[in-house]
Amino acid sequence: MLLFFTLGLLIHFVFFASIFDIYFTSPLVHGMTPQFTPLPPPARRLVLFVADGLRADTLYELDENGTSRAPFIRNIIMHEGSWGISHTRVPTESRPGHVALIAGFYEDVSAVAKGWKENPVEFDSLFNESKYTWSWGSPDILPMFAKGASGDHVYTYSYDAKREDFGAQDATKLDTWVFDNVKDFFHHARNNQSLFSKINEEKIVFFLHLLGIDTNGHAHRPSSRDYKDNIKKVDDGVKEIVSMFNHFYGNDGKTTFIFTSDHGMTDWGSHGAGHPSETLTPLVTWGAGINYPQRVSAQQFDDSFLKEWRLENWKRLDVNQADIAPLMTSLIGVPFPLNSVGILPVDYLNNTDLFKAESMFTNAVQILEQFKVKMTQKKEVTLPFLFTPFKLLSDSKQFNILRKARSYIKHRKFDEVVSLCKELIHLALKGLSYYHTYDRFFLGINVVIGFVGWISYASLLIMKSHSNLIKAVSKEVKKPSHLLPCSFVAIGILVAFFLLIQACPWTYYVYGLLPVPIWYAVLRECQVIQDLVTSLLTYPLSHFVGYLLVFTLGIEVLVLSFFYRYMLTAGLTAFAVWPFLTRLWTRAKVTSLSWAFFSVLLAVFPLMPVVGRKPDISLVMGAGLLVLLLSLCVVTCLMKRKDSFRKEELLVHLLQVLSTVLSMYVVYSTQSSLLRKQGLPLMNQIISWATLASSLVVPLLSSPAVFQRLFSILLSLMSTYLLLSTGYEAVFPLVLSCLMFVWINIEQETLQQSGVCCKQKLTSIQFSYNTDITQFRQLYLDDIRRAFFLVFFLVTAFFGTGNIASINSFDLASVYCFLTVFSPFMMGALMMWKILIPFVLVMCAFEAVQLTTQLSSKSLFLIVLVISDIMALHFFFLVKDYGSWLDIGTRQLLACTAWLFIYISASPNRLWIPSDPGLDLNLLHAIHACISHYVIVMSMTIFLVFLNGLAQLLTTKKLRLCGKPKSHFM
Repeated sequence: MLLFFTLGLLIHFVFFASIFDIYFTSPLVHGMTPQFTPLPPPARRLVLFVADGLRADTLYELDENGTSRAPFIRNIIMHEGSWGISHTRVPTESRPGHVALIAGFYEDVSAVAKGWKENPVEFDSLFNESKYTWSWGSPDILPMFAKGASGDHVYTYSYDAKREDFGAQDATKLDTWVFDNVKDFFHHARNNQSLFSKINEEKIVFFLHLLGIDTNGHAHRPSSRDYKDNIKKVDDGVKEIVSMFNHFYGNDGKTTFIFTSDHGMTDWGSHGAGHPSETLTPLVTWGAGINYPQRVSAQQFDDSFLKEWRLENWKRLDVNQADIAPLMTSLIGVPFPLNSVGILPVDYLNNTDLFKAESMFTNAVQILEQFKVKMTQKKEVTLPFLFTPFKLLSDSKQFNILRKARSYIKHRKFDEVVSLCKELIHLALKGLSYYHTYDRFFLGINVVIGFVGWISYASLLIMKSHSNLIKAVSKEVKKPSHLLPCSFVAIGILVAFFLLIQACPWTYYVYGLLPVPIWYAVLRECQVIQDLVTSLLTYPLSHFVGYLLVFTLGIEVLVLSFFYRYMLTAGLTAFAVWPFLTRLWTRAKVTSLSWAFFSVLLAVFPLMPVVGRKPDISLVMGAGLLVLLLSLCVVTCLMKRKDSFRKEELLVHLLQVLSTVLSMYVVYSTQSSLLRKQGLPLMNQIISWATLASSLVVPLLSSPAVFQRLFSILLSLMSTYLLLSTGYEAVFPLVLSCLMFVWINIEQETLQQSGVCCKQKLTSIQFSYNTDITQFRQLYLDDIRRAFFLVFFLVTAFFGTGNIASINSFDLASVYCFLTVFSPFMMGALMMWKILIPFVLVMCAFEAVQLTTQLSSKSLFLIVLVISDIMALHFFFLVKDYGSWLDIGTRQLLACTAWLFIYISASPNRLWIPSDPGLDLNLLHAIHACISHYVIVMSMTIFLVFLNGLAQLLTTKKLRLCGKPKSHFM
């Protein structure tokens, strides 16, 4: 059995990883020739301002007094330059946003392992193509472009990472640091001949990364005075820098300025998903080569922003975020970034029609080069008779379009050139996506075959070893045939040879060959299959169909709960009614009423808002008081039982009560300190980390009796959970634990009702690691319900207070008791533990269910495995990257995040999306959601093994405060 679980774990890791080979491989190709416009550029230098986390509406709108928060920028819009909205894509995070701006393509998933800070793949960028680039700002953003550059021409100046403190007194100092250092740099250049000559070269870039707005948005929300005041300070700083540049270069008119943002921010201070507040960012350009403001009488857009911002008479030019990279390259005359998929927004250019046409032609050739390389790579590793080229852009069509475009330029038909080149770009991008997903169907079929085979084998193993379903059927032992193994060996050789001659990656061998041994193991059990069919034929058809429909309905409810959280409410409401539909109500009225009460109470949480809630420390304090009140009642009851409650255990309970009180104090004190902008007190930080460290140790000091140990685990984990809570979610683990306690009791009642065993008091049952295996019983039909309950409670633990498939369901304020300085992995790990705490509580309760119902954890785990794998197969089929508004709207999926392994899901919000600009934002939203849901289910299956071990450790291990430790492992 150990071998089976080990192999099962490895197989699930393969299924888990397959989603990334199928949907998230790097889109980048190499080997293209640099392309640049052959005409003189309008600018010698470019200044790029990126105000991190700045929303378009907050910049453009007028305040309550009818004045602009950024008067300098608004003056530019009305009198000097062009403006619009830059539409970003999920994941709306800093690194992917900057890569789109500066390199012109959308980030791929391989960056998640580096926390979006390093360069997991090599890529070209505007900075790399420039003669020199100087950059100032965050240490999280600047190094990746310097690291990816060829040569030493990209210079970075960053402040210390510790300055990125969400609890700091004034986050605007981050932006002030950038402006001051730029001024000092130019002052120093006047006295440094070498530097002076460099900054007077052409094709140079100055990059100012301004992080203060993003930091204030996370800490205080975008509606706060801090966020809006920061915009004013940035506006003042930009005005000073522009004045300094004009003065330094003698107003030569050869400087282009671009002001934009990498992403926006939700009203609750997060980003990462696809809400319009996150994807709509400002774009304001002025200076050399940029069109002057254009007055218009009317504009047609699907939104009402122009009227709200009072900019309806100034022409708005919207772009995709990746389009800004080719705009910047054309302005200073450097080659287009080799991996750019942006389309040059010619309406921003103030130049001759010939320049616009040549620039657009260069843009088309640059993207076509990527298509050609991608096609060649795929053609080289595919058998000729199996290769299917992209028919919409054949070699002859490419030649005809390029020839026609050149002819139009020669005959000065520049508008036709631009139109034709845009058509070529769209076809090339479709072709890139086609070849990038060329092997998707083949890989998907292999994974599905393996999935179905594994589910079939696990189901047969349940029937064979853990149930009485086929015991009554005679088992005639047949002599094994050599035909079956020989056939599968031949199939494996053929598959391996097919992959070998196509020079496929090694992962293709894994996906292609894995189904072979799995289905061999299934067909080896042909006798079991025959016995199962024979047994089912003797079963009443109406009963069989009824049970099958109930099982299918349960699976579908679980699947739908990933899309619609209110399905959890429906499921919990059905759970509440369940005892009254059986004989349990007549046997255990108090237990049945308690079950119904706590089921309905827990059902309220999925109906509460996931995101957008404001921190409410009073609810956290209320949850702490409930824990203290419950502790008092439990300790009082246990003290009356002198035979089962010793001084050592009383001391442990008092220690846990003290820990809860300290957690409440730290939450309140930290909140007050941050509101006064005094940062995180050191003592609070020490107490928080000490509480977290002790939460898995203190329960081991309590009695191994089921009730006492489970209550001790609840107290310890609640202390940590209070520190990680900001509102109503603090009550969730408490209600969940109460329901788990009733579940243990009601499962005892169901077994007593069926006559399997007698009910015992939970204070008298001891957790023990070495349980007598003879006490285990065979599986009954009702055990499928128990397994389903476990899966449902696990899903409820995940989604009860939020949707972990969406990165913006998380509030960074949750970790402020532990740290306020930005640290993505540490913050992510703390949020992961917050998610896992309800999970651990469910698993510990289930340990008690298995113990009290004499049920083997191995047999029940197999049922849970089958249920989870069927759900995962659902999500695997739901993943798609095509469709209409209707397809997406009917599913209304939530986006995922980033930080895949951190959140037991893939930030899927921080995953790469195919680079076709025709894909709708909601479609990208949907792709991420389905994939994140698939990964959550697969992760749940994998992590279930480890958390089952953790639950066993927490429930069975016994330590003493003094003397020789006593272990129940021995």
